[in-house]
Amino acid sequence: MSAIKVGVREFRERIASFLESDTPVAVTRRGETLGVYVPTRRKHPKTADLSELKAAADRLAKALADVDQEQLVAEFKQLRRRGKANQLK
Repeated sequence: MSAIKVGVREFRERIASFLESDTPVAVTRRGETLGVYVPTRRKHPKTADLSELKAAADRLAKALADVDQEQLVAEFKQLRRRGKANQLK
């Protein structure tokens, strides 16, 4: 598998996608290769990890079930105004 070549700036901007990819990445500056990122094999998530994540998501959904969205937005705006007022002092 050949490496794809990207500049330093592009590597920084797209690092998340490169970390998820299986393709090696040659990082260059002005055409000169500075280094090569070679991804390692990732372990697949265990079933137990996935079930724990689902349980946490279910708990979060239950906790947020009674939250009034309009009230939440109003409280956020009020706190934001207070924060701005405190910064001006």
